[in-house]
Amino acid sequence: MKTIMIVEDEPAISRVLAAYIKKAGYDCVVISRGDEAIKQFGVIQPSLILLDVMLPGADGWEVLREVRRRNTCPVIMLTAKGDIGDRLMGLNNGADDYIAKPFEPEEVVARIHAVLRRPSQAFATDDQKHYGSLRIDFKSRSVYLNGATLSFTPKDLALLLFLAEHPNQLFSREQLIERVWGIDYDGSDRAVDHAIKRLRQALLHLPPEEGEIRTLRGTGYQFYANPST
Repeated sequence: MKTIMIVEDEPAISRVLAAYIKKAGYDCVVISRGDEAIKQFGVIQPSLILLDVMLPGADGWEVLREVRRRNTCPVIMLTAKGDIGDRLMGLNNGADDYIAKPFEPEEVVARIHAVLRRPSQAFATDDQKHYGSLRIDFKSRSVYLNGATLSFTPKDLALLLFLAEHPNQLFSREQLIERVWGIDYDGSDRAVDHAIKRLRQALLHLPPEEGEIRTLRGTGYQFYANPST
């Protein structure tokens, strides 16, 4: 049974969420402090985290950063702040979805279903590809540049793996949203632009003749390269 970890300091909210989540067939663990969530994350090993932003001990952003430092566990942010700046901050820092309070518990359960249905890998591929000094291991989902391991948020990594698996092919924002973020994603397609910007920064020291992410204005993006294997 999949375990959902609720990190929420308002007992009334966490009780209602736990009841609906258990009714939907998931196991459920409730934690009321951010620092405790960081300690228990590795022990519980949840399938998904519902994470409030305003928490005692450590706020939701700190918890999210620590989760992303360790692995790619899906995270849905819960917050009373509903403006686009907070939404983008969550998504750009590796959150998989974002729900502003007040919300209906049924919606939260639906979002959990949607996130857990998303493919953990957006590709089927040979184990490895080399683009000059860039090596991508698709089986372990690892990326190396000049022998050093590169770190990415889960969505940034999925995007890079997808583009690298289809070198020199052009994809529109809409195609990338569907293939990487999933058909249930209902956020802005600007998330693709932000992810591309971060990938370019991470690949800054990859010579363009070995590989680069190119923009065809008004059309989309491609990973332009000639793989050596």
